[in-house]
Amino acid sequence: MTAKPPLDILLCAPRGFCAGVVRAIDAVEKALALHGAPVFVRHEIVHNKYVVESLKRKGAVFVAELSEVPDASRPVIFSAHGVPKSVPAEAQARQFFAIDATCPLVTKVHREAEVHHKRGRHILLVGHAGHPEVIGTMGQLPEGAITLIETLEDVARLTPPEGRDLAYVTQTTLSVDDTREIVQGLQARFPALIAPHKEDICYATTNRQEAVKRVAPLVDGLIVVGSPNSSNSQRLREVAERAGCPVSRLVLRTNEIDWSLFGDIRRLGITAGASAPEVLVEEIIDAFAERYEVTVETVSTADESVFFPLPRELREPTPNAAE
Repeated sequence: MTAKPPLDILLCAPRGFCAGVVRAIDAVEKALALHGAPVFVRHEIVHNKYVVESLKRKGAVFVAELSEVPDASRPVIFSAHGVPKSVPAEAQARQFFAIDATCPLVTKVHREAEVHHKRGRHILLVGHAGHPEVIGTMGQLPEGAITLIETLEDVARLTPPEGRDLAYVTQTTLSVDDTREIVQGLQARFPALIAPHKEDICYATTNRQEAVKRVAPLVDGLIVVGSPNSSNSQRLREVAERAGCPVSRLVLRTNEIDWSLFGDIRRLGITAGASAPEVLVEEIIDAFAERYEVTVETVSTADESVFFPLPRELREPTPNAAE
């Protein structure tokens, strides 16, 4: 039998689930435990196909819009990415039992935007068009109150409303470095630009990117475990490339690994996006262990102890709790 070649795996830490994702998944599972199936969820609760399919098997039904919910008596949960104000308004009008699982850090951005609007400021949102979080944030205010900024080119051609103070907020899952460049461009053009009191990019996004920056220059290749529609996972892959990693790939399951890219590697980095469960990381490690003599080392750059309680509707005791 041919001996397997050696492979050192450097596991990035922190990686995987953040507090907002844990809260959102727990919200669906708690609603199922309290109210039984089905529980309806508007859009993917988090951007991870494995998680979504797992919740489907437990009785969650995912819908694109509230109009697809056939039974107003069943719980309807809003995803961690947040929703426009029109969505809870529709839920209330139809007398749905709605549960908002929006990440509290996304809600923070919504509140910032509302405060700026009340104070007469025009808001610049740094983010990616079409992402559910961006749609939700822009939907907090009347049309035209927020201008989306995606690139430095957008900064250069921006023509804001005359006579209005400007403030900016950002999507929580962006590349820290990309966002810094765009914000610096905005500040150079508009020196009086009002910044958030505290960074909008969430702690989990920042921590996971910092861990990748530490590991990427040390390895021959790096795998980000996550779904292609996960913004924070895509940013991790980009961060690895910029940090000098020769091969950086985003995969959800082992069947997506292009083994031709990893044939001669001796050191591999692995991380996971904030919506990717640890079981998928273990699956990837096992797949490499079948082909290599693997040693695993964890490279940690931060400790995370953030916890968000469940939505209030799911913390209340059930009617028969005292029986």
